[in-house]
Amino acid sequence: MFSSLRLDWRTPTELYKTLDAEFHFNFDPCPSLPKEREKFNGLAVDWGSSNFVNPPYGNEIGKWIKKGYEEWLKGKTVVFLIPSRTDTAYWHDYVMKADEIRFIRGRVHFVHPDKSGPAPFPSAIVVFRGSADQAQTTTP
Repeated sequence: MFSSLRLDWRTPTELYKTLDAEFHFNFDPCPSLPKEREKFNGLAVDWGSSNFVNPPYGNEIGKWIKKGYEEWLKGKTVVFLIPSRTDTAYWHDYVMKADEIRFIRGRVHFVHPDKSGPAPFPSAIVVFRGSADQAQTTTP
């Protein structure tokens, strides 16, 4: 149903609203609509001070996690919604350095126009809490 080749998985509205109420997002480097993605490359720009990131779940996900980590090193807050793939290199290289990992109980029901039902994998919210002090003191 949900293949890692799909790039158009959209975050459930209630999940986003809950996280936005906590973190007050001002940037999303991963537009969910295909037309927006064609015009915008979130990997090639500086991110906002508080970022929500539901990256493409295909082979490129490691690049997004690394970019989010690098933005965090600049003092920015980055909140990811990602598959809980604890066996991957990006998980060990970057996710394990996060301030917080929230494992989601059950399966996320992504918004998709032609399919419904839970994702076939577990998910996690990964929080890198940025601060001006951290930007000056943290090294990769």
